[in-house]
Amino acid sequence: MPGTAKAAAEPRPAAQSSGSKPTKAAAMKLPAKAAPTRNKGTEAATKPTLLAGGNPQIAKGYGDAPVQAYLAAMPDWKGDVGRRLDALIVRAVPGVHKAVKWNSPLYGIEGEGWFLGLHCFTKYVKVAFFRGMLLHPVPPGASKSGETRYLHIHEDEQFDMAQFAAWVKQASQLPGERI
Repeated sequence: MPGTAKAAAEPRPAAQSSGSKPTKAAAMKLPAKAAPTRNKGTEAATKPTLLAGGNPQIAKGYGDAPVQAYLAAMPDWKGDVGRRLDALIVRAVPGVHKAVKWNSPLYGIEGEGWFLGLHCFTKYVKVAFFRGMLLHPVPPGASKSGETRYLHIHEDEQFDMAQFAAWVKQASQLPGERI
């Protein structure tokens, strides 16, 4: 019968109790576990492509492994800065969830969303606090998007690690971005 093979091949929607639709919050939760890792031998042999400004092109993934791959691929002095920032974030927020999306590491709280992201540019590493306008003191870099504030870290520039850790702790306690 025409059309029956196609209909049989299409997945059926999952049954829902009491006819309710899934909530947006449920659909946007951070995963509890990291995605399975690929064969590490082939990943180590292939160097990631560097995009504009030296930003590493890393496949989307959840957990520590894709973030560590991103940090390892950050060029020059930026890699050291990235590893230091990652260590500070992990110390400030034990159990932080990590992912790489849109070629940027993200840090968040399960069920609450993402509170911070990193990105490489030619002359600096950009730290985005997604609810930065609510932090005290407010991080210095302005943004065109609502509450987001930035911290730009340049080569050979000292930044206040205690203040950074305080911002991370504050940011982790605010509702995160659902991206």
